Amino acid sequence: MDSGQRRKMDCWWVFRLLLLCYGEQILAQLRYSVPEEMKLGSVVGNVAKDLGLDISTLANRRFRIVSGSNDALFQLNHNNGMLYVQKNIDREELCDGVTACLINLKVVVENPLEIHYVGVEITDVNDHSPTFPESEQRLEIAEHIPPGTRFQIHAARDPDVGIQSVRFYRLSSNEMFDIDVRDSEEDKIPFLVLKKPLDREQKAEHYLVLTALDGGSPPKSGSLNLTITVLDANDNRPLFSQDTYTVTLYENAPIGTLVIKLNATDLDEGPNSAIEYTFGKTQKKKVYDTFALDSITGEIRVKGNVDFEDTEVYRLDLQASDKGQPPWTAECRVVIKIKDVNDNKPDIEITSLSSVVPEDSKPGSVISLISVTDGDSGVNGKVILICSLSDNVPFELQPSFQDNMYSLVLKDHLDRESVSHYDIIITATDCGQPPLSTFKTLSVQVSDVNDNKPEFMQNPIELYVVENNIPGKSIFSVSAFDKDLSENAAISYQIVKGERNQDKIASFLSINSDNGQISALKSFDFETLKTFQFQVVATDSGTPSLSSNVTVNVFILDQNDNAPVILYPVSANGSAEGVEEIPRNVNAGHLVTKVRAYDPDIGYNGWLLFSLQEVSDHSLFGLDRYTGQIRTLRSFTETDEAEHKLVILVKDNGNVSLSATATVIVKAVEPKEAFAASDVKSAANVEEESNVTFYLIITLSSVSTLFLISIIALIVMQCSKPTGCSSKYLQDTHYDGTLCHSIQYRSGDKRYMLVGPRMSIGSTVVPGSNGNTLLVADRRQTSEEVSTCSDFSCQL
Repeated sequence: MDSGQRRKMDCWWVFRLLLLCYGEQILAQLRYSVPEEMKLGSVVGNVAKDLGLDISTLANRRFRIVSGSNDALFQLNHNNGMLYVQKNIDREELCDGVTACLINLKVVVENPLEIHYVGVEITDVNDHSPTFPESEQRLEIAEHIPPGTRFQIHAARDPDVGIQSVRFYRLSSNEMFDIDVRDSEEDKIPFLVLKKPLDREQKAEHYLVLTALDGGSPPKSGSLNLTITVLDANDNRPLFSQDTYTVTLYENAPIGTLVIKLNATDLDEGPNSAIEYTFGKTQKKKVYDTFALDSITGEIRVKGNVDFEDTEVYRLDLQASDKGQPPWTAECRVVIKIKDVNDNKPDIEITSLSSVVPEDSKPGSVISLISVTDGDSGVNGKVILICSLSDNVPFELQPSFQDNMYSLVLKDHLDRESVSHYDIIITATDCGQPPLSTFKTLSVQVSDVNDNKPEFMQNPIELYVVENNIPGKSIFSVSAFDKDLSENAAISYQIVKGERNQDKIASFLSINSDNGQISALKSFDFETLKTFQFQVVATDSGTPSLSSNVTVNVFILDQNDNAPVILYPVSANGSAEGVEEIPRNVNAGHLVTKVRAYDPDIGYNGWLLFSLQEVSDHSLFGLDRYTGQIRTLRSFTETDEAEHKLVILVKDNGNVSLSATATVIVKAVEPKEAFAASDVKSAANVEEESNVTFYLIITLSSVSTLFLISIIALIVMQCSKPTGCSSKYLQDTHYDGTLCHSIQYRSGDKRYMLVGPRMSIGSTVVPGSNGNTLLVADRRQTSEEVSTCSDFSCQL
């Protein structure tokens, strides 16, 4: 390895050593300095400006302090990043005995998320005067003590640091004593120096004043009254083997553990060589709480809790005094260095957490920033790359550029409809022996995004509605569901308006946009409209909204709401009446006339039956129940009346039967008169037949048109279904004067054809039979069904 490479390696190790020793102090990006006792509200600095952030983007960014308990001393403006003093700062309270008082702040800048470290140094102000632990100190000095002997005096303490602390001592003017100061690691220790031999007989006591002054401007001072009593005897003092002892002690050492045993010697004999060990009078209270000193044996043992994270080094000032008169005293210092033990688990700090994550977040999105710290030092406090996540979560931890900093990043796509909540378990383990671990659970809620459109359970929907429904009453309800939540799943319904026919149909339909209830604004009339189709769109309330359509096929079911209409005799003002003349010499079975009628309803509702409601002679005339033909039952006799009145009742077969009546006047005339009147009657019949033909043509045209529309609609619906069935419609070559019409419906695997009455002369139908209802088998059946209707055949 050449000298250049060796130099690089040396620099690298120096950097690692500095990083381990000073931690966040090196990582601080900004550093400010403020004096203690600074006025509340005073500006410390502009963090945003000093970080070099773009001033134009500050409106969208937020600043906050997230670390430590000392954050309350300062306030950070969330909008402009200005740092202020929030509480009174007492440096001596924060950093007692520490030369450099530095408070590290962790500042988070949001939108986008950044972390910066700001160090604020608290500088000292000369706000304390030097003080002695006692206002008076007494010294006993033997008269034979040689000049130059030094006597330790209470040291003055000043909580201020640096030049503001105790700088020098001043002794009141006298001839026998002078003052000498020895610098220690923490303070200046004054010693009283004997300049001349003492003579107890000349002066048994000396009164002096020791003044301690600090380096402030103007300086502050404190005084100690010294009373010196001159004694005889004891001319040897105790001696320690060394001035400073250094020992090591593991933290968490059990109470009673021996730290060190001191041994001081005295060349005198008797009481003058009996040594007693004591702590120095200026010792801190923490030493008394942690260690105990045996005054006879000089053993120092553990008395309280030893915590490396609390105090790394203890410095004990000790004295050994003999029991001579006056006693001699020797001083020494014991330095106890505490060794770290892996007794602190890592601490996981969630710097920023987005507890709600949209399900359409892209992989790579940062969900949270996580920092891991450990109160231990060295290897015991290292947790680098030892963090782990629980399994089967679409998140991962990525290390940051700083040690022990991680980003929780989305690594896969989210689907709230599959998993709406994640409990992420984070594990941090240090490198100590044995290693210690910490677990922390983060709850991440996946928020909904409008990524699912409404769905209908069935499409298309078949709806059967009986005609003459009540206007405004609900006839049906459509319902859709949405897998999303809240507004994204709030569905509104609307009838689609598109084509001209659809608009016309939609005009008499109303839908409740909230619950999908569909109401008809008017009554349906089967004779006018038998089937129609419309569409309903379901739209959610998301942004952007999503929608889906459903087709509703509506079939109108017939009701018996039409009374039979009599075509002959001609109907006028609700009644029908006709006159027929026949020769008196007709035989039995002679056709007198035929009552013609039809019913706009279908099926049983349009199946007409004829009966004689009133007749002058039951033995003379008979009425065919199904055809309406009036025939003679026998020949006329001489005693029979020449004019007969027949009242014909025509009624349908509905549940609630509707009917109409017709009156026929039959006149029996002599054959010659009948022949002579035939010419007159023929003219009347021509006019009558023309009227009947006109009405018949209109009726046939209307029924044929409705029938053709129904056939086309049914064919379209059957062709649109996966399994359809064509039908052969019934035909009859012999029209007998009673109108017929039919309509088909599908129910499950069967189709039904409702056929109106169309009977031939002499046909018979058993009452109550299903003669005009044809059952049409689905083609999926293994055999064809053949049904015979009344006097005609229907082959399917």
